[in-house]
Amino acid sequence: MQPVTLRRCLLAEALGTAVLLIFGTGAAVVNEQTHALGHGGVAAAFGLVVFILIQSLGDTSGAHVNPAVTIGFWAMGRFPGRRVLPYIGAQLAGAALGSAMVKLVASEGSNLGATLPAHGAWQALGIEAFLTFWLMLVILRVTAGSKEAGMLAGLAISATVALEALVAGPLTGASMNPARSFSPALLSGNWTDWWVYVLGPVAGALLAVAVDRLFPAGAPETR
Repeated sequence: MQPVTLRRCLLAEALGTAVLLIFGTGAAVVNEQTHALGHGGVAAAFGLVVFILIQSLGDTSGAHVNPAVTIGFWAMGRFPGRRVLPYIGAQLAGAALGSAMVKLVASEGSNLGATLPAHGAWQALGIEAFLTFWLMLVILRVTAGSKEAGMLAGLAISATVALEALVAGPLTGASMNPARSFSPALLSGNWTDWWVYVLGPVAGALLAVAVDRLFPAGAPETR
């Protein structure tokens, strides 16, 4: 099997992040208009789209669709440093495209599914760091290399996203993803505490790398 070219990887990351925003934040916008999905429905939409992206794009680019995940894989030594910035650029571009598509169906004045702290920036920072820490730790434990692929890995990762969105969504929006927060802020013009959704996820991903090193794979001791 021939290796996948960087160009195809970047296309997959841009497409995947666009789809994440279309169906994830799109669900939030639809619920904002119709109240048909409810908070649980929005959380489920994020989990489902992550599972679909992993299954469809995992073998191509790894389906990171998240700058914090890309940085985490790089810090873990599973991803080449020369690809980090191109991946992040593709993710941000894809996210912007996704939010532009969502804006076509959003009501005037909609924040397009922006992530906003409910009780202050510092609480949100801690929550986002913890959410991304646990998501990244799950990813590292269920995957090999930088590829998020395989049915069980996809289920574990997508279930984590859905669970965290369900529980913490009302508090911070449960972003766990700088690209997911960047594009709604960019297109809606609502930059409230935007730095939380960059610093928190990146710090959480790096913490997960440090913790994962404490739990090397292998058989447990029997003594």
